[in-house]
Amino acid sequence: MQKIKFFFAIILLSGLLISIAGCSNRAKDLEQISEDDRIIIRFSHVVAESSPKGKAAKLFAQLVQERTKGKVEVQVYPNSTLYKDGEEIKALLDNNVQIIAPATAKLTEMYPEWQVFDLPFLFNNYMEVHRVMDGELGQRLFEIMKKDNIMGLAMWDSGFKQISAVRSIKEVEDFHGLIFRTMPSPVLKSQFELLGASIKELPFSEVYSALQTGVANASENPLSNFYSKKFYRVQPHLTISNHGYLAYTVLTNASFWNSLPDEIRIILEETLKEVTLWEREEAQKQNAEVEKLLGETGTTIYYLTDKQKEEWKRLLHPIYEMYIDDASKELIGDLVGNNSDDCCVILREERPKDLTYT
Repeated sequence: MQKIKFFFAIILLSGLLISIAGCSNRAKDLEQISEDDRIIIRFSHVVAESSPKGKAAKLFAQLVQERTKGKVEVQVYPNSTLYKDGEEIKALLDNNVQIIAPATAKLTEMYPEWQVFDLPFLFNNYMEVHRVMDGELGQRLFEIMKKDNIMGLAMWDSGFKQISAVRSIKEVEDFHGLIFRTMPSPVLKSQFELLGASIKELPFSEVYSALQTGVANASENPLSNFYSKKFYRVQPHLTISNHGYLAYTVLTNASFWNSLPDEIRIILEETLKEVTLWEREEAQKQNAEVEKLLGETGTTIYYLTDKQKEEWKRLLHPIYEMYIDDASKELIGDLVGNNSDDCCVILREERPKDLTYT
């Protein structure tokens, strides 16, 4: 009897060990890629997660995770949680972050040629913007950065910029005495000085506080940024002016990017193309939706008349001569010309021939 009990005990123990081993094998099969095998990409940006850029960064991370089966992990750091405006490019050069998406104005200190995107009343619609972004001029601007080991991957939209302030701005005289927060761009500085305002250069992460405390009392932003960062709480007046355009450049460290396995790089590039189209549609959609939502925030919204807009253009016209003098004529001299009818700079090579301009 004791032998029989011992025999059954051995059988039960063997079954238990087999069961445990089976569970162990299944657990191992379900483990993610090891830390040594996983490729980590840190993606830093300075705007809200709910903005078009914020949503696109998250979508890119999600799709890359799925399409590489976990081999590549894109870690997204929004709202300047990893690096601020003035820190991102150095962090990219040092490979402490692998992707950033700064506004074009943030590049102008190192690359003055990028000032072309800051020129006032340059574009009339999104189609014009995308034709320039994706055309020869956009590629030539990306080429300039390669000498510093920076690779341009894509250009994303934020949208047409509007003016917000502590008081209504309609006529040019309304700019006098205001302090505008700007990005570090000579073109933007000149823009507000020509309109009679002062400027205060600040990182985007400090804008709300500056507007709240009076360090600055006016700003320019696409509607999606104005709403997602809740600037309406400290800027009760908004003028729909479409006076400028805010575009983003998606950049990477070239050495890092070129070190990736070919099959991984192809997945990343194809995914980024797809996300870029999605982001551009989302930017247009959000800006249109926010314009309707702002009425619920108590914001006073004013739309420029044609006469008022023409006066703004007239006063801002000297920026074009200033810009051409300071920037690289070799790069843009043959692409940029003046249109005396609307004081707008026309990128002749890039301008679609089938559009009607107002």
